[in-house]
Amino acid sequence: MATEISVGVGLVAIGAALALGMSAIATGIAEKAIGTAAIGAMAEKEELFGKGLILTVIPESIVIFGLVVAILILGLVSA
Repeated sequence: MATEISVGVGLVAIGAALALGMSAIATGIAEKAIGTAAIGAMAEKEELFGKGLILTVIPESIVIFGLVVAILILGLVSA
């Protein structure tokens, strides 16, 4: 049995997908730049590994914010 989904529900789903997808792309771009710099710094001084690791992990918060926004957007759908 197929159920009908309104256009509004579909647009909310697209909005949630864009919030999460674009934040994931932004995180990838940020991690690429930070990771490159961290590897370059570690090539010069090996003791910078810890700082490089921490700075590489920090952009993951962008994805978490995107996930929270997507969940809030999906909460707009009235069942």
